Amino acid sequence: MVNIGGPQVKQLSNGWTVVTADGSLSAHYENSILITDGEAEILTMAEDI
Repeated sequence: MVNIGGPQVKQLSNGWTVVTADGSLSAHYENSILITDGEAEILTMAEDI
């Protein structure tokens, strides 16, 4: 999570949703990485990032 405000987050009662504790904007980004024979390959990287 990259938050505009503080680093504290809270999980909502649905057990899945996470929001910032102070209500500030945030974003989540991730890639899937495959590691074989000591080499890493990013499987999900968007070409325009």
